[in-house]
This record gives sequence, structure tokens and C-alpha cells, in this order.
Amino acid sequence: MARPWDDFRLVKAIADHGGLTAAATRLGINHSTAFRRLTAIEAALGTRLFERARTGYAATQAGTAMVAAAGAMEETASQFAREVAGRASEPTGQLRVTAPSGLVTDLLMPIFAAFRAHRPGIHLDVVVSDDALNLSRRDADVAVRASNDPSPNLFGRRLATLGWALYGRADRAEADPRRADWVTLSEAVGDGRFLRFVAEHGDPERITLRLNTVTGLCEAVEAGIGIGLLPCLSADARPALRRIGSAEPPFADSLWMLTHPDLRHSVRVRAFMDFVGDAVVALRPMLEGRPLPERRARELVLSRP
Repeated sequence: MARPWDDFRLVKAIADHGGLTAAATRLGINHSTAFRRLTAIEAALGTRLFERARTGYAATQAGTAMVAAAGAMEETASQFAREVAGRASEPTGQLRVTAPSGLVTDLLMPIFAAFRAHRPGIHLDVVVSDDALNLSRRDADVAVRASNDPSPNLFGRRLATLGWALYGRADRAEADPRRADWVTLSEAVGDGRFLRFVAEHGDPERITLRLNTVTGLCEAVEAGIGIGLLPCLSADARPALRRIGSAEPPFADSLWMLTHPDLRHSVRVRAFMDFVGDAVVALRPMLEGRPLPERRARELVLSRP
């Protein structure tokens, strides 16, 4: 008996998320609708697809087979979509781009504006997220990510190194890190390396605030809550902040622009990656925390025809 694609999507979502509630949220339906549809699917197939338990839904043998079939169908559909997108001959249409919030606000938005002026036929759909979206599933067409270990299954270009350094308020006397209050990223960010830095250079007992976003960290240091490690890209652009010491190489991240290999020859993707990539590369001294040879470099890059 042929089953509609939506049935396979529901069963796969339940298996992926371990229950009806999360699956329903993922698919944009309510819990009761998901329950009725699952009951109808099992009745039509004449077998149970999941064992219900307090800890969640566990797929039966039949359920596992249906989930595998759904995954294969999803991959086939995604591959078809990527191939069609790659055949487009004109740089027009929608392009879905993902990047972390700090990069969007402190670096990319002026470049996006310049790109739109250069390629008005391409409409950007920007997903601001610190999570790595799945490019294979077309969650995004292009990703701009800070990573020292990008997936080998993606096609990309390394743009620059993102430098980090210690900063404090510019209107306060330079603080002795051993005696200063600190703000830092939480242990869940960067495998705890930020907390280890405080332990090596300061006093962990004087950590007054922990955050899970870089943007929040910059705001906290600028508010005078404490000193902290910040990306030079963000901190050097804030007159209220002053660098304490030099850049810290152990915290340097590589900045990548990535896409799925099936999209690398898409005219739309190529136009975006070439323009934005060249603009970012021209700003390497600023990104790495080095002095810009010309302070107008950013303006020159963004004003090119």
C-alpha cells in the first residue's frame, strides 16, 4: 500500500525527536493531530511502528524500516533540489545564508548591503544562528562559520583568522587580570577553554558573569561588569573598550564560507561566495586584530561597483 510522503515525514520526526510533542513542533502541527495521524498510519499498515514508554517513543522493527525509507526519500528530494539549484544560469532568486549573530552584526551586514546593490536579482534569506545548520538538507545554501575543523563533506573557502584578545573599559585604569572582575563565556562554549584562560591569567572566584553568546559578552565588558576575552573584530570597533595585551593565538578561529558540493557551480551561490569572500579577505587585518594599513579599507571594499 502506497503511503503519502507526509506519513513518512511524521514517522521519521517521531523517531528523530523521541516523541510526539517535539515531532509535532518540528512539523508545525499540534500534538493531537500528530497522534491521530500516527494511529491512522499504524492501523492502515496493520502493525505498530513505535513502542510507547515513559521515556519516549522507541521504533519497532517496522518503524525502523519506515524511518530508513523516509531518510532515503528525504535525501533523494534534497539532492534533486540541489541539482536544480545548481543548473540556474542567471544569478537571480532566493539565497539562504546562515551565520552567527556576532558576525552578522559586526561584519557581514554592510557586505550584504553591498552585495544586494551589486546583484539586485538575488534576494537573501539570512538565518542568524550560532548552530551549524545542515547544508546537505538545504537548511541553508551558504554558511559563514568560525571553525577550525569544518566538515570535509562541504565545499568552502577559508577567509581569515578571527583574533581574540583581553579587553576592559577604556575609561578605567588598566586592570591587573589577577585582581580584576571577569566576564566570560560559559563552560558549554569552546569546550571550557575560556574558563581555563581565566584560571591561568586571573582569579576564577572573581568571575562575576557567564554568558553563552559572544554578543552578550561584548556588551557585558562595555558595561563595566568586568574584563574579558573578546573577538578583536567586535571589540576594536567599540570606542568604550581598550585592549589589554596582545591577541591570544590559542583562541584564534578560522572563518570559513561553506556550501554543499552540489551547489558549488550554482551561478547564484558562486556570485555570493566570490563577492562576500573577497570583501571579507580584504578585511583580514581587522579580523585578526592587526592594525589596518588604511583605515578606509572597509569603505573601499564595500563601495566597489
